[in-house]
Amino acid sequence: MTISFQVEDVRFSLPERQRFKKWIRETVEEHGKKVGEIGYLFCSDEYILEANRTYLDHDTYTDIITFDYVEGNIVSGDILISIDRVRDNAEQFGVPFEQELRRVVIHGVHHLLGQGDKSPAEAAEMRQREDASLLWWERQDSEC
Repeated sequence: MTISFQVEDVRFSLPERQRFKKWIRETVEEHGKKVGEIGYLFCSDEYILEANRTYLDHDTYTDIITFDYVEGNIVSGDILISIDRVRDNAEQFGVPFEQELRRVVIHGVHHLLGQGDKSPAEAAEMRQREDASLLWWERQDSEC
């Protein structure tokens, strides 16, 4: 049961790593599952574009790519997150970078838990799940 964070070709350091790990673990457990191996890779637009081309045959920039290795009740996967996209999205949506980063981090977890986001209905459900998960973070802030 491991949650890891790595960085590739971008200047970035994830703050509060232990808090992120606890949040991810509790989110998975709330859905009756167990954490297996979840690896996050924070990278640049160019890195994620190359991964998108190579593994998904998509020639577009994206904020996140989730590779699902879930087996039964054990949630495992690799999650690539473009820090460049997260920064741009935060600016576009008028939210702090840290808030958008948390949304994208938990977005990947919800993909591993089986939530899609391709159709409008799936996207709306994903947003509801993200919002519910983000409340955990806010509750932790208010308890400090």
